[in-house]
Amino acid sequence: MALDDAGDTSSLIGSEDVPPVHEDNAGGSSPFLLTCDHYGRLIPRSLGDLGLPAGELSRHIAWDIGIAGVADALSNHLCAHLIAQRYSRLVIDCNRPPEAPGSIPRISEATTIPGNEALGRAAAEARRQAIFDPYHRRIAGIIDRRGAKGMPTLLVSLHSFTPVYAGITRPWHIGTLYQRDTRLPPLLLKLLRMEPDLVVGDNEPYAVSDETDYTIPVHGEARGLMNSGIEIRQDLIAEEAGQSQWAERLARVLAEIETALRAQGLLPV
Repeated sequence: MALDDAGDTSSLIGSEDVPPVHEDNAGGSSPFLLTCDHYGRLIPRSLGDLGLPAGELSRHIAWDIGIAGVADALSNHLCAHLIAQRYSRLVIDCNRPPEAPGSIPRISEATTIPGNEALGRAAAEARRQAIFDPYHRRIAGIIDRRGAKGMPTLLVSLHSFTPVYAGITRPWHIGTLYQRDTRLPPLLLKLLRMEPDLVVGDNEPYAVSDETDYTIPVHGEARGLMNSGIEIRQDLIAEEAGQSQWAERLARVLAEIETALRAQGLLPV
């Protein structure tokens, strides 16, 4: 389990580990910048398995099931830059402020995470420096680069949610998540609700807040960018066929939004 090494800050990400940041279509011309905070479920070798059986590490507590396939395919459909994070949110959650209680969870749902118990400040900071910081530096750097080139940026953060939580069945197929932006979310809601087979959540099953979220408040709202989160129910995208179908649907909807925003003068023609 390598739990004895959990406090070692010198080699959290070793030479046999992959970098935390995954990217597709870095030269993409789309105004949409896609992010995926819970894309992967890797754990650095130095942390072993965090004291968990393999079954727990494949559950939604470790990552957003299915969203990686959707994100990659959507990036290709739109020729949109995707910036994603490969490591499990059980190591550190890249959509939580580092000071938030859920940043490195001791318990996720009803599952205790042995490798996160009694974690010292230095070990927690090592996880932030190795995984959280490079991911968010890359997002910030790309937004800066796009701005310097005069490229508009619409930030879309991609997630998936479990069909049942705490014994309660969730009816939504997809939800939009937002807080302060009044431009992109209404368009997204309108077009998704025009799809006859969808139950669409308005800030359901989650809502964005400064206390519980990081990517949208910091990279979207603080910069004044149009932004929205998207949550897709995991049973719909657990398999490759569903991932492909949802990527195609979202590509069509986002393309319509791009056209509408250009017609409104909110994007350059």
